[in-house]
Amino acid sequence: MSPSATGGHIGPAVRTVLDGAMTSTELQVDHRDDYSVYQTSTFAALLAGIYDGDVTVEQLLRHGDFGLGTFNHLDGEMVVLDGVCHHLRSDGTVTPADGAAHTPFAAVTRFHDRIAFDVTGPMTLDALEARIDAASGGENASVAVRVDGTFTAVRTRTVSEQHQPYVPFVEVTAHQTESSLTATTGTVVGFRTPKFEAGISVVGYHLHYVDDARARGGHVLDLVLSEGRVSISPITQLHLILPESADFLSADLHLDRLEQEQRQTEG
Repeated sequence: MSPSATGGHIGPAVRTVLDGAMTSTELQVDHRDDYSVYQTSTFAALLAGIYDGDVTVEQLLRHGDFGLGTFNHLDGEMVVLDGVCHHLRSDGTVTPADGAAHTPFAAVTRFHDRIAFDVTGPMTLDALEARIDAASGGENASVAVRVDGTFTAVRTRTVSEQHQPYVPFVEVTAHQTESSLTATTGTVVGFRTPKFEAGISVVGYHLHYVDDARARGGHVLDLVLSEGRVSISPITQLHLILPESADFLSADLHLDRLEQEQRQTEG
């Protein structure tokens, strides 16, 4: 379902049309990207080793100024923040992403801080997620999450570039590069996704981090927030762009192993 977002209200506008004995329900969709997530491919495809996509960074940024993902060949982590796409590689470098670079899996939105709160004392990742859950509403709400602050510690991973023949994602992350940052100031970028999107997106929290110097970061495995501001942007639409490659069309995307593999790969 694709609800509209107009004015101060976020929700579906439904019109019933009567045509003789027939009744149909027509959704009035706001086609702007506000409150939408634009996503390329699916998490299940990434787990299966589909590491090449057709969407470029330039195309991705037309649909959002905030988000995350990865790059073709699984070459590092992506952070989109304030309209700039950052490329975080396993060698520890962070650079502006090439607009012509392609992504096999990414999600962006136009961030609107409709809900926000300040954190003034140390908070673990579990406690932070619980606080965001309480502020966001029911467990079926999709939200984008931004945390600007000072962190006592942030533990991250960054995947390394892969080469054909590709191995499944769970095998890649078994040899991932991990890094621990201390007394760091920066921004956490991510999404909280409901269980009903299993296979499409990363269920639960999917978070990336980049420091203020745009020099360090990665996929968040754990953190302790010292103090900062948490902003939450609601999501009411999902625009899913599916690959057309032969690898995707023939991939084993059964969901029976999905929950276990997500725990192994996402931390």
